[in-house]
Amino acid sequence: MRIPKLLTTLRTYSWRLFRADLFAGLTVAMVAIPLSIAIAIASGATPAAGLTTAIVAGFAISLLGGSRVQIGGPTGAFIVVVYGVIAEHGFDGLVLATAMAGLILVIAGVFRAGRLVAFIPEAVINGFTIGIAIIIATSQINDFLGLGIEDLPADFIEKAPVLWRHLGQTSIHAVVLAVATMAGIVLLRRLAPRFPGLIVAVGLGSCAVALAGLPVDTVVSRYGELPAGLPWPALPEISAARIVELFPSAVVIAFLAAIESLLSAMVADRMIDGQYRPNAEIIAQGVANLGSAAFAGLPATGAIARTATNVRAGGRTPVAGIVHAAAILAAVLLIADIAGYLAMPCLAALLVLTAWNMSEPHRWRGYAAAPVSDRVLLLLTMTLTVLVDLTVAIGVGVAVGLAIRLRRRDIPEAKWTPPRR
Repeated sequence: MRIPKLLTTLRTYSWRLFRADLFAGLTVAMVAIPLSIAIAIASGATPAAGLTTAIVAGFAISLLGGSRVQIGGPTGAFIVVVYGVIAEHGFDGLVLATAMAGLILVIAGVFRAGRLVAFIPEAVINGFTIGIAIIIATSQINDFLGLGIEDLPADFIEKAPVLWRHLGQTSIHAVVLAVATMAGIVLLRRLAPRFPGLIVAVGLGSCAVALAGLPVDTVVSRYGELPAGLPWPALPEISAARIVELFPSAVVIAFLAAIESLLSAMVADRMIDGQYRPNAEIIAQGVANLGSAAFAGLPATGAIARTATNVRAGGRTPVAGIVHAAAILAAVLLIADIAGYLAMPCLAALLVLTAWNMSEPHRWRGYAAAPVSDRVLLLLTMTLTVLVDLTVAIGVGVAVGLAIRLRRRDIPEAKWTPPRR
């Protein structure tokens, strides 16, 4: 079924549901603003691109999606891919790759490919997720410690020795600020799960920087003032050679968007006892990425952490996601200058904590107890993700996983005889 969940939920909508969705949407928006800025910066893009993605893609995913409570926007899973595409093809290349990925997702949803994601081995998903978490965490060490490295290599193997050589430049102000922000986020999540503790912790740390004049970077000092509004829609340079060149990146973006959005919808279903529509969700992701590309945004997908926040805050229909997008737009129009004073160590702390949660440490013991073949597949995918390339990791992981699955089924050899000639 490819009918958006919004149309289904509006049949029995009420003022009680609207009040709950309104509160949940505003809560998620407060969480999404600093997170979208941090993800965009870590991806090598401008902070404005992250906010644009949260607004445009977040609205489209809630409007057309197959989940009642899915919240869409930029996510940590894309940081590695986006950074690589921008470094190799420029931001225009990323925009075109995002649009191509959106088109791939729309076609996949139309042809009911939403269920095919279930055939990807879980060990592969876990492996590249942990690998991405490692890359995200190491990419934030520079700002977390206040090292001040301007041209940090993107490749993990090249990045590690550079970080090691600059450890002597660690700023005590940045470290204390980052650690305090992490502690504040964790503490507030435990004491008041429904309260937007993330924005409070990041906001207090940034206020301390402004009031005390601490020598640490902020968004505005590094990137300039945030624009108070959305850019005009525009098309990137399109040519046959450019499409061929960017096609592998577009496939990876589409793959990640499909995987993360369906996993997020599945988690949300367990929280609200619902039933999402995978093909509608895939089509919504495609439209969202096409829309994000039109406004020079980043790739987008369903965000598990923000979706869970929405559910805990009381959101029960896609209206909450639409409110979330509208609230971010209002913030961009009214208080963009305030968001520019967010401190870089605070945003780095937020992403390090995001990376830790992405790796799902509570499941590590289960991974260790899994069959040897699953452990090898997980470690192989994780290692290739960190040391080589995400595209290679996914390709090799899926191929090896398929071979393992066929071997486990103990398929008999084909009885083949040469044809008579």
